[in-house]
Amino acid sequence: MQETVLERVNAVIRIKGFKQYAVAERAGFKPKEFNDLIKGRKTFKAEYVKPICKALEVTPNVLFGFEDISA
Repeated sequence: MQETVLERVNAVIRIKGFKQYAVAERAGFKPKEFNDLIKGRKTFKAEYVKPICKALEVTPNVLFGFEDISA
């Protein structure tokens, strides 16, 4: 089964031990807005990839499943 980008965002947050609100703030989102995004209640747009990757300290390849998630 293939993971979605949002599932991989959640996995990176969990594996790296980040707090969701901290990732949200680093990516330029309000905590509620980011929660809605990763829970699928808000549309995930291509423009979100870069700030989320920077906040998670990963490459887009990790989010799209081309590279493994590393702590």
